[in-house]
Amino acid sequence: VDDPFSYGQIAAANSLSDIFAMGGRPLTALNIIGFPTDLIKPRVISSILRGGLAKAAEVGCVIIGGHSIRNPEPIYGLAVTGVVDVRHVTTNANARPGDLLVLTKPLGTGIATTAIKRGIASRALQKKVIALMSKINIAGAELAERRLVRAATDITGYGLIGHLVSLCRASRVSADINARNVPMISDEIGELIELGCVPDGSRQNLHATTVIADWGKTDVTRRVLLTDAQTSGGLLLCVTETNLEKVLSVLRKAGSPSTAIIGKIVPPRRRGPLICMTG
Repeated sequence: VDDPFSYGQIAAANSLSDIFAMGGRPLTALNIIGFPTDLIKPRVISSILRGGLAKAAEVGCVIIGGHSIRNPEPIYGLAVTGVVDVRHVTTNANARPGDLLVLTKPLGTGIATTAIKRGIASRALQKKVIALMSKINIAGAELAERRLVRAATDITGYGLIGHLVSLCRASRVSADINARNVPMISDEIGELIELGCVPDGSRQNLHATTVIADWGKTDVTRRVLLTDAQTSGGLLLCVTETNLEKVLSVLRKAGSPSTAIIGKIVPPRRRGPLICMTG
């Protein structure tokens, strides 16, 4: 994104969400920043840092210092320290057959940010995707503390399918996904995919699913969406049917952008693909 304050917010949200994804709460953070000082003005750097500070303050996290270097390309993020009760740590290794899969943010940030770089994204999409990427996955902590989810993972660079594969392997299970139930940021994302506005990372993610996913009759647009590399993506939660309504209530209270039920965990397929599309 072009706005430095938004850039700082997104980078900070991405870092802070890692703590919430495992059921913890952030306490302190260090700024990690690198810039070409001959090209980037101090006021731009200051605005980025203010964006990060604002996001940290939003969840009660204190920035206590940091490290800065000269770098050919701008980089910024947070090294976050948090706390979690070891009895409530959420990992990706405890999913069980019968668990429902709930996704807390719609997909398409990789497509949208590529369109922004190319100058072909609408203003409405730009505004929507920046707000989405700036949203911290705060619900993860309460869900863990109340023991409402069995397993979870955040959706980032490997896309929905890539991170689901890791969860299935860690838990020794398989999964069925209804591709039609997976939320998209807006219909414009589908139009951009059809125009070929797909980042290389997402293309590589799709190629990597050749032997691990049975796409069935899923169209190309949906395949790209489900493997799109996300920035500051949502949580993928494994939830028992008995806890589903409580989980959805927590997500709505936290203002989660999505509460979509996109599939379920099934017993391991010994001789079949880990992931199968059912819709």
